[in-house]
Amino acid sequence: MGTDQQNQNSEQTVKHTMQKRKDVTGIVVSNKMDKTVVVKVDRLVKHAFYKKYLIRSKKFKAHDEKNEYQVGDLVSLVESRPISKDKRWVVRKVIRKNAQIVVGDAL
Repeated sequence: MGTDQQNQNSEQTVKHTMQKRKDVTGIVVSNKMDKTVVVKVDRLVKHAFYKKYLIRSKKFKAHDEKNEYQVGDLVSLVESRPISKDKRWVVRKVIRKNAQIVVGDAL
């Protein structure tokens, strides 16, 4: 009887920790580092007095194991354990690929 209750408590603990992970969406602004991308996340904040919405931005360094994400991609990040001094996020998936065409010097 005691082991059944311990198993049930451990399952609830696992579910609880999985729900606590934060999830944000942003645009890749840099991929120059190895296995790391910098993602800019925007959020709307309402001004207390003027009631106008302002855009607040923050940049997160996120882990990209295969170096597959490019600048301009819209990606989803999930919180993880600390990977390095600044990296605490992992890229979960790409939501929209950037279809930007880069034109070189035509001389």
